Amino acid sequence: MPLRDIALLVLLCLIWAANVLVSRVVVTDLAVPPLWYAALRSVVVMAALAPWLKWPGRDWWRVALVTTAVSGGGFALLFVGLQDATASASAIVQLSGAPMTVLLAMVILKEQVRWRRGIGIAMALGGVGLAVASPSGWENSAGLFFVFAGALVGALGSVYLKTIELSALRMMAWAGFFSTALLLPLSFMLESGQVAVSLAAPWEMLGALAFSGLVVSVFAHTAYFRILQKNEAGVVAPITLLTPVFTILMGATLANEPVGAVMLAGAALAVAGVLVIEVRPSKTIFKGLLVRPRL
Repeated sequence: MPLRDIALLVLLCLIWAANVLVSRVVVTDLAVPPLWYAALRSVVVMAALAPWLKWPGRDWWRVALVTTAVSGGGFALLFVGLQDATASASAIVQLSGAPMTVLLAMVILKEQVRWRRGIGIAMALGGVGLAVASPSGWENSAGLFFVFAGALVGALGSVYLKTIELSALRMMAWAGFFSTALLLPLSFMLESGQVAVSLAAPWEMLGALAFSGLVVSVFAHTAYFRILQKNEAGVVAPITLLTPVFTILMGATLANEPVGAVMLAGAALAVAGVLVIEVRPSKTIFKGLLVRPRL
């Protein structure tokens, strides 16, 4: 892989890691309802990519289900979890998405898994379990349940991603559209005070939405898919494991989050397990979203 692509990929990992901390600030310090924030983020993505909203055809329902799972649905559950869970612990739990994707592919797509990937799955899930069971992780267990649910939804969407024949930009555009159609009504049904809270800190809210919608989704994922087009996914995907590493470092240094030795050991085991999963060949799974199961 060219050095330029490696440097860009590292930058993308920093952006994705920062997004977790920014999102936690929005739903905790600014007290913005998480479904509302996820919905507005989807609106920004949809508006930015409006020229690519060309009707996907008779399989629109499949596009709706898959893109909502890997976009608005996964983000909404993550934001709900971040109300209680730290960014560091959430980053580790999100690593469960990779082994869950493989397990779901085994059931749904009849993916063949040999002993090496089996060990990787056990290591990844064991590492996540160890991190959650640590003192600093257990304190956030209620929020981490939603983070895990978001990873599961994203994993399910990733399994079916190969059934969608759309360009990356069209896929992200429809992810914004269908996610908006789902999350806006849900927010008004289940949450309250959305508009008032957003207007209480308008510039902070606009900055967070611009970062999450434009920088994280539109810029970062467009760049990521272009890197994947030029390089082997088996080489690119492992580098994305820097995302949880950066998230933990930022959480501990910038947000003063508690990160104990047990949690770090769990994170190391989970990262090693996911790395084993990623370097093994697969004919049915899109490796590009194993660690990053969201758009």
